[in-house]
Amino acid sequence: MKFLIDAHLPPGLRQVFATAGHDALHTLDLPDQNASRDGILNNVSMAEQRVVVTKDTDFYYSTNASPSSPDFLSQ
Repeated sequence: MKFLIDAHLPPGLRQVFATAGHDALHTLDLPDQNASRDGILNNVSMAEQRVVVTKDTDFYYSTNASPSSPDFLSQ
C-alpha cells in the first residue's frame, strides 16, 4: 500500500510504514515540502494512488466534497 504523510505528523513515520512493507512519502519529500497545500497533497495522492495520513480535519473537509477525493487516515 502507498501512503502520503501530512506535515503535522513526524517524518519518522515513513520508516514505520516502510518497515511494515509499505511505500510512504512525507510532505518533506515533495517540492514545496511542509508548505505543500492540501490541493497539492490531493493531486499527488490521486496521481500516485496514495492514502493520505493526516491529523488535519480541514484536509478532510476540503477534499471530502469532491467526487475524486483520495483515501485518507486521520487521527
